[in-house]
Amino acid sequence: QVQLVESGGGLMQAGGSLRLSCAASGSMFSINRMGWYRQAPGKQRELVATITSSGTTNYADSVKGRFTISRDNAKNTVYLQMNSLKPEDTAVYYCGADVQRSYYSGLDRSWGQGTQVTVSS
Repeated sequence: QVQLVESGGGLMQAGGSLRLSCAASGSMFSINRMGWYRQAPGKQRELVATITSSGTTNYADSVKGRFTISRDNAKNTVYLQMNSLKPEDTAVYYCGADVQRSYYSGLDRSWGQGTQVTVSS
C-alpha cells in the first residue's frame, strides 16, 4: 500500500508564500505523474499542477506564474511553492500520485489526506 503524506499548509496573508510537500512511501515499483489538487468549500476538486517523472509540468491557468511544482524522484517527494497567494487560493490541497505497484501492474491513483491552506485578505 502506498501512503502520501502532505505537509506545509497553514494560514497566510494575501501576497505571502507557502511551500507544500508530499512524500510517498510504501510498496511501489515506480511513480509516474505526481500533482497537487485543491478543493474549496462547496466546490469540486480541481487540478492545481502536475509533474511527470521526467519533469514535464502542467498548471491551472489560475496559478500560472505564481505557483511552481517540483519533484525529487530520489525521495519520492513533490513540492508546491506558492507565491503571491490570494484569498481565492484558500482550499484543502491534496497530493495525488499515479503509482505502478509492480512491474506487471498498471497505474493506480493514490491520494494524500489533504492539508488546509487559508489565505486572509
